[in-house]
Amino acid sequence: MKIREYSVRDIPRRKFLELSMKGGLLIAATPALLTQLVSCQKGSVGLSGPGIDKDLAARVIAKALEKGGDFADIYLENRVSRQIVMEESKFKSGLYGISQGAGVRVVSGNKTGYAYTDEITEEKLMRAADVASYVALNSTPVSPVNISETTRPSFVTVSQPLGDIADEKRIEVIKRADQAVKDYDPRIKMAMIDYYDEVRSRIIANSEGIYIKDELPLLFFIVQAMSDDGKTRHMARERLSNHSGFEMFEKVTPETIARNAAREAIEMLKAEDAPAGIMDVVMQNGWGGVLVHEAVGHPLEADNISKGIGAFTGKIGQKVASDCFTMIDDGTLPNFRGTINFDDEGTEARRNVLIENGILKGFMTDILSSKQLNMTRTGNGRRESFRYIPIPRMTNTFIEKGKDNPADILSSTKKGIYVQSLSGGSVNPVTGVFNFTCRESYLIENGKKTNPIKGATLIGSCMDVISNIDAVGDDLEFGPGICGKGQSAEVTAGQPTVRIRGINVGGSKA
Repeated sequence: MKIREYSVRDIPRRKFLELSMKGGLLIAATPALLTQLVSCQKGSVGLSGPGIDKDLAARVIAKALEKGGDFADIYLENRVSRQIVMEESKFKSGLYGISQGAGVRVVSGNKTGYAYTDEITEEKLMRAADVASYVALNSTPVSPVNISETTRPSFVTVSQPLGDIADEKRIEVIKRADQAVKDYDPRIKMAMIDYYDEVRSRIIANSEGIYIKDELPLLFFIVQAMSDDGKTRHMARERLSNHSGFEMFEKVTPETIARNAAREAIEMLKAEDAPAGIMDVVMQNGWGGVLVHEAVGHPLEADNISKGIGAFTGKIGQKVASDCFTMIDDGTLPNFRGTINFDDEGTEARRNVLIENGILKGFMTDILSSKQLNMTRTGNGRRESFRYIPIPRMTNTFIEKGKDNPADILSSTKKGIYVQSLSGGSVNPVTGVFNFTCRESYLIENGKKTNPIKGATLIGSCMDVISNIDAVGDDLEFGPGICGKGQSAEVTAGQPTVRIRGINVGGSKA
């Protein structure tokens, strides 16, 4: 059996278009026409969101269970999005997209049938239900529960709705970021700015009687800065992403994002080739949490566990990490990129303690895996769009803050590597073996961060890493990313400053 490796990354510029356009109508503006983009005010878009009444939903679900099955659901989605790209102080493109569709799923034992349609009509929904139902042919059907409207707590608040924002304001924040990058240092030779926002509307109805809907706004803002001193160059990247209205740029200004990218670009011009070998590694708080997202989070997703494979299979209640290590997945953190009011199956988002003081407490489940494992649903059934079935996915995953002073962690490390930023990495979810590329890292010499280094790669297994963490700081921070697992998902990774004793570092030094 071939096992697909999972990956996570920090939203590189070139992936914006393919990840943001899920299908449907796409309108492109040339650079010359960019300033004439239609500034769609709230209510001006013909598609205000997907629509299906409870009676039609009930008929579709009944059709889906006609041949048998344990469970059926309908997922409807509408996305309205904008993307504006600036490169070398020139606007390169402006895109306006509308995507709409629905999927019908039938679960029968361990089998799943799924069909989707781009047209939300009774005829198309009934056809999708009929196609999905064949997975349950000749099985005993369940009787669907009468559908009633359901509510969930909301963890996303908006004060400046994206639909009310004129495109001139979007263009203004891009120009401000571009200017801040150029003003930072004359060795900054190029800046690339990506702005993307969307509003995703969802309706979910299922055979358990749920009928639920919401609307999730999302903002991406990425600044890339390239430095060049005539001898070497470095491309740096800084990201900001929240489920939020346009007020995001009041809390963190575009200038702040730009200067952070420019700082890295200039600092890494001095980088030396990285040494290789088994070393102590101190990881800065924030996006460094992507390491445990990848190395530990994916093996804790219950789809592989339900198949009896994976590094953590059969280890509930056992010690799997050091005493100072606690790992949490929490879909309720207000306005975070990975936050959801409910997952794409309608299950309420919640805080899930996965590992507590080194003891394995649980897994992240969706409806199917929770049934297979006889475990509670954790609200982690997520999908990229209506074209995909939901599978167990992380939301906001992080190492809980500890009691150590970050400065003391560094000063008590005689020799090693200080990792300030990771580009991303991949993991085999069965073995737990991972690799990560360090984008910004430094030597540690006599307890101090010294020379920047380039070409460092972290290699290891999940069990070794979490068992060798011996210090956890009190400075928990987060960073946004895109998680790949056959389909993409919006996630946040986080951690305090941590120290890992004895990790394999692949270096570029001869």
